[in-house]
Amino acid sequence: MGLWEAFLNWLRSLFFKQEMELSLIGLQNAGKTSLVNVIATGGHSEDMIPTVGFNMRKVMKGNVTIKLWDLGGQPRFRSMWERYCRGVSAIVYVVDAADRENIPISKSELHDLLCKPSLNGIPLLVLGNKIDKLDAVSKQVLIDKMDLSSIRDREVCCYMISCKNSTNIDAVISWLVKHSNTKS
Repeated sequence: MGLWEAFLNWLRSLFFKQEMELSLIGLQNAGKTSLVNVIATGGHSEDMIPTVGFNMRKVMKGNVTIKLWDLGGQPRFRSMWERYCRGVSAIVYVVDAADRENIPISKSELHDLLCKPSLNGIPLLVLGNKIDKLDAVSKQVLIDKMDLSSIRDREVCCYMISCKNSTNIDAVISWLVKHSNTKS
């Protein structure tokens, strides 16, 4: 980044503050907490423990403050998802693209959640994680198996990522920043 661009960004940050709130949801072991850590620190850790309930983390990206709700994916926590998705800037749904057996369950949970009237119109970002694994499905297969083309009441975007290798994390952050709300 050039000196002039840095100066302009600093000047903009004095007058405009962008904020966004996101809910990261998906089945257990999909990589939600890993995604939070990669976005926050740029690094990946192999020894993650399952999220019990939820965690919240604030991250600054440029002049955007991102409040991330990392929600547990075990069956007993899925009933909480709607509550933490109301009023967010976007719903980020993480799928383990290498766990072919659980993709139908993931699809069912996502579509059940999106039927809730309180979540109408909230943009959806579906992330197929763990593409570094050999048995990961392709983007088109994930889109088909998750039946994303049937979702018509909101913007839907899908990226294939690897938290382990930071593949496409920049694209995810760019999409998120684009969906932030400007407060002046």
